[in-house]
Amino acid sequence: MIPGSREQFAEEARAERPDLAVLCLLLAAEADPALDERGVDAAQIELDRLAGMLPYGLRGAQAWASAVTELLGGRMGFHGTPADYERLSSSLLHEVLRRRRGLPILLSVVWLEVARRAGAPVYGLGLPGHFVVGFGDPEEGVVVDPFAGGASLGTGPAEQAAGPRTPARTLDIVLRILNNIRAWAAARPEQSGVALWALELSLLLPSHPASLRYERAKLLVDRGRFTAGAAELEAYAQVVEAVDAEAAARIRSEARAARALLN
Repeated sequence: MIPGSREQFAEEARAERPDLAVLCLLLAAEADPALDERGVDAAQIELDRLAGMLPYGLRGAQAWASAVTELLGGRMGFHGTPADYERLSSSLLHEVLRRRRGLPILLSVVWLEVARRAGAPVYGLGLPGHFVVGFGDPEEGVVVDPFAGGASLGTGPAEQAAGPRTPARTLDIVLRILNNIRAWAAARPEQSGVALWALELSLLLPSHPASLRYERAKLLVDRGRFTAGAAELEAYAQVVEAVDAEAAARIRSEARAARALLN
C-alpha cells in the first residue's frame, strides 16, 4: 500500500508535465494493495533497465521503431492476447512489466516510457478501439502496434498509415486506462468496488466528463450508500439545471428515490 496515493495521483495529474509512468503506478496501487513504494521503485527501475538495453546513437523514426520493437516485442516478448482483455492485471503497469502481457494501451505505455527514457521521438496514438505508438514526426513517421509485438502499421503521410495522427496527451491516456477498467468492472457486477475507485481517480483529473459525477452517484446508490449517492445526485442536478432543467428534475427524482430506500 502507498500512503496518500490518491493525493499523489491528484498532485501529479496537475503537474506542468505529468509523468505517465508515475500516474499509471499510482493507479495500479488502487487495484493492488500489495504494491508499495518499493514495488513502484522496482517498476521504474525495470523501465530504466529496458531503456538502457537500446542501442546508442539511433537516428530517425524507422531506426528507433525497429530497435524498440526488436527489444520489447522480440527479445523481451511483450505482446497481447485476447485473454488479456479478461484480466484487470492487464491494465496495471507493474503487472504488465512482470507478465509482459497487457491491453494495447498498457503495452503502449511500456513502449512509450522505454523509448522516451532513451531519447526517442515517440508518442501515443489513440485509435477507435485500439492504441498504438508512433515514432518521428506525427504526420510522416512510423506507427507500430505493441499489442502485436510491435508490428508496423506503416510509414508516410498520415492518411496512408493508421489514419490521422494526433499524439495523445498524458492525461488522456490515463483517463482512457481508467475507462477501460470501468468497462471491465461494468461487465462484472461483483467488481463494483473497482468501478468506484476508477471513477474516483477519473474525477481527480483536471479535465474529465461531467457525467462521471452522475455515474459515481448511481454507483454509490447501487452499492447501498443511499445517503451519499442521493447527495451526489442532488449536487449533479444543480450543475445540469443550467443547461437542461428537465434532466435536472429527473436526477432529483432519482435522489428522492435513493433516500426512500433508507426507510
